[in-house]
Amino acid sequence: MTEVSYETRRSELKTYFDRTAKDNWVALTSNSPVSRIRQTVRAGREEMRNTLLGWLPTDLRGCRLLDAGCGTGALAIEAARRGAEVVAIDISPELVAEASARLPHDIDPKTIQFEAGDMSDPRYGSFDYVIAMDSLIHYPMDSITKLIEGFAPRTRDGILFTFAPKTPALSVMKAMGKLFPRNDRSPAIEPVTETKLISSINGSLTYNFGFRVNRTKFVTTKFYKSQAMELINS
Repeated sequence: MTEVSYETRRSELKTYFDRTAKDNWVALTSNSPVSRIRQTVRAGREEMRNTLLGWLPTDLRGCRLLDAGCGTGALAIEAARRGAEVVAIDISPELVAEASARLPHDIDPKTIQFEAGDMSDPRYGSFDYVIAMDSLIHYPMDSITKLIEGFAPRTRDGILFTFAPKTPALSVMKAMGKLFPRNDRSPAIEPVTETKLISSINGSLTYNFGFRVNRTKFVTTKFYKSQAMELINS
């Protein structure tokens, strides 16, 4: 089976978040009432965000951080609270506008650059840390590796990202999604085998850029399943 290209999937995601799912996504990432299914997704995303933030230093003053796929900006805002200079990029102009509108009054707007664009674009410069929370889960393993290879030469300390782990439960959920399509269903996630991803990273990023896997964590609620991985520059 031919894998979908990065450009094709990126276009699908932009259409989905700007047209089909904008209101649902804004509600999911707020305190608005949502369905029980989305409550479990919200809880899982909160745990995942806290996991990634927990892997960062508590004091980020003097650090430049890329939030690759910032959505409505929750992680970017917390990183800015710790003193980081944040570049927050998302494919969706609609979500970027919402993120900008949610910026708290106690955060200096100069500390966060919200922008709609391609998270892989090298024009955003170099960083101490890159975080990609649930923005790579829609891409196959080869695309994930290539994206991280693009981040690596521009990153000093760490790359933290999540991927969709290939588990029986997630495979069933994906199959049901194909069997029972819904108009508001997001573009397909691409489950990845952890051992294969680590092997790919070891064969490319470690050899060429000095990054290695430091730790991973699987976060699961009933309808949220995602795995965090931390790469550090050794």
